[in-house]
Amino acid sequence: MVPAIFLAIIGILALSHVAPFPFLFDAAAGKLCVWRASVPAKGQVLYLTFDDGPNLSATPQLLDLLKEKEVCATFFLIDAYVDERSAPIVRRMFEEGHTVGLHPGDRWLMMESPETLTRRLTAAADRIELYAGYRSAALFRPHAGWRSVSMLTDLSRLRYRLVGWSWLAWDWCWFRERTGERVASDVLSHAAPGKIIVIHDGHHGNREANRLYAVDATRLIIDGMKSRGFEFATLSGIP
Repeated sequence: MVPAIFLAIIGILALSHVAPFPFLFDAAAGKLCVWRASVPAKGQVLYLTFDDGPNLSATPQLLDLLKEKEVCATFFLIDAYVDERSAPIVRRMFEEGHTVGLHPGDRWLMMESPETLTRRLTAAADRIELYAGYRSAALFRPHAGWRSVSMLTDLSRLRYRLVGWSWLAWDWCWFRERTGERVASDVLSHAAPGKIIVIHDGHHGNREANRLYAVDATRLIIDGMKSRGFEFATLSGIP
């Protein structure tokens, strides 16, 4: 029989790499990893972030909504989705005051060497700049939060921040259909100052995926949190 202590060690090591919340690696890395942003003592600030875009149908509608509501957000883009068709969408993100970070759609990037990660991130930032005319921020969100010591070491060398998301501030609906109302209800139930909300306006495996629920959810979240006196900010320049 495998000793319980051995199984516990295996479980802890696995969580260190894949936990969707801050764990051992993050604690050791200090300010390199951000899962919840610090806010002033009386600050009522939330951080809207969007993953896996740009999506050709959902993202423009999302940008329309954010402009209407006078809210800026942070978009973590899959660089392979940035091309001639999506360039105007990405350019608009920059020009309307949003922050753009990197989000390769590859869980196993954590297994690559630091040199490979450097090449991937540099190429991704170069691609965004080529098509949109602006360079992305030094913010990186690993796919599904999968991370490693080598990844964190290279991010530190590159002066990038690893950005996660806050507990229960996501659009995961526990095997139920994702709808705008369902996602917004879950997020609003657990919102608190400094929390980083993550919603997927795209899909890492299908750039044409229907992600209109993200627009509906965002509208409800913004209206609900503004009614409570909250404001929204981007992750650019977080301490």
